[in-house]
Amino acid sequence: MRRALARILGGFGGRSAADPDRALAAEVFDRDFYLSTYPDVAASDFDPLTHFLTLGWREGRDPSSEFSTTKYLAAFPEVAEAGINPFLDHLRTGRRVLPPAETPEGFRHTVLERLVPVEARRPPPAPPLSGLDLASELAASRDRLERLHITFSHDDFTAHLGGLQLSIRREAARLTALGRDHLHIHPARAWQTVRTADEPYPLGVVWNGRALGVFTADAIVAALAAAAGAGSGGRSFAVHSMLGHAAHEVAGILAAAGLSEGVFWLHDFASLCAGFHLLRNDVEDCAAPPLDSAACAVCLYEPWRARHVEEHRRLFERLKLTVAAPSRTALDLWAARADYSPAGAVVLPHARLVETGPAPLPAANRPFRLAHLGFTAAHKGWPIFRRLAITHGFDARYAFHHLGAGGDPELPVAFEAVSVDAERPGAMTEALLRAEIDAVLIWPLCQETFALVAYEAVAAGCAVITGPDSGNVAAFVRETGHGRVLDDEAALANAFETGGILELGRARRRPMLYDLQLSALSLDLPGSSLKSQA
Repeated sequence: MRRALARILGGFGGRSAADPDRALAAEVFDRDFYLSTYPDVAASDFDPLTHFLTLGWREGRDPSSEFSTTKYLAAFPEVAEAGINPFLDHLRTGRRVLPPAETPEGFRHTVLERLVPVEARRPPPAPPLSGLDLASELAASRDRLERLHITFSHDDFTAHLGGLQLSIRREAARLTALGRDHLHIHPARAWQTVRTADEPYPLGVVWNGRALGVFTADAIVAALAAAAGAGSGGRSFAVHSMLGHAAHEVAGILAAAGLSEGVFWLHDFASLCAGFHLLRNDVEDCAAPPLDSAACAVCLYEPWRARHVEEHRRLFERLKLTVAAPSRTALDLWAARADYSPAGAVVLPHARLVETGPAPLPAANRPFRLAHLGFTAAHKGWPIFRRLAITHGFDARYAFHHLGAGGDPELPVAFEAVSVDAERPGAMTEALLRAEIDAVLIWPLCQETFALVAYEAVAAGCAVITGPDSGNVAAFVRETGHGRVLDDEAALANAFETGGILELGRARRRPMLYDLQLSALSLDLPGSSLKSQA
């Protein structure tokens, strides 16, 4: 090896300390890694960096654990053909080996391959029941349960984060401010479907923001009857989700508090199908076709859809429910497909925008910044954003950002962990402002009932890019003009390839900033008895 190295060094006329290639590589070359990985180099007494720059890279050796010489040359064959050191090319150009945008069949095929049958999504065995005296706990009341508000959802909103949980937190915060009691009931462990009368399962109880434990439905009924008494004039309830609940148990618990008239929220479409996003096999918007149709028969949710429809029908028959939707789009779709008899229907957006002034202009000639917000979930459009980032990751016109959770370090995407919670409701808007994001891609596979991220984006001066089947996202963009609704994924790809999307840059749009004012949901419903108690 000593002779081979000497020949190559001679051919290059030697390498001086002032050599710019050596200086560039020396900043990130991992000497310890190289010597431990290639003991023949360590035994030769040659300088490891000199060895790599002259001979090592030609032998496929790596300069660090974070760079693969062979993978880089395979990804960029023109570098190999030109006889250029791949590590130096990477350092000069910033190019790096990227994962494929998706399989040849497309990301939807990958989703289909990973589908889990609904019957395999059943919850684990229930946890043990609590030994607390629930009636005594409920007696520790803010106002003797005279203005008790009961909510139902799929989990403990104080212990989990998500759009629905944050919505209930806002409702709970308003109740606390009003000095009203709040009883929240959820399945002890998460269910992906509703339950029926022959599937008993314990329920978790949260009392005025404090988790009390796990109880049977009968125990909750008995405790409420003992603690609440007969009066019910100031009490209210809201059903936020029926996942993990059975209609007869919900009605029985409410009856113990003297309640039968309340609110049913459309956070999703679980009242129409077990596939509550209305995605056929989790990849294609279906808009809830007739239950006996061929379009429904080919979906893995079809055997479970009748269960959801029937259990919700029982709920609407037992209770006098006003359907509350966060958008007109969601309510219209539900009303066209649901075969129930609600007492009424109302639209109350989760948020509204109040203009505060012009957004600051970005520096001139910087790349167009596109962001994905939230989790890397397929139904939220992450694979479509990922495809754009891989295709245009080294295009000087664009810079890609991910604000949320689950960043992918292999992508040419700047990641910032952002978590929105009750203490920092404006965290996402603040992050968008700091990063000076030009536009946010919100391209869900399903029809969104609201999509708070669209409002958070516009509040920060961003444009919203979406497709025609995104539910309230498309409706919001069309109504306000804050962005663009493109025809399909091909049109999206073309807008970035041609540069037409650059028209949505901040410097060209000169957007305004907005204050995002969030609702307290049931407590803000127009004309409701709940609002009158505020």
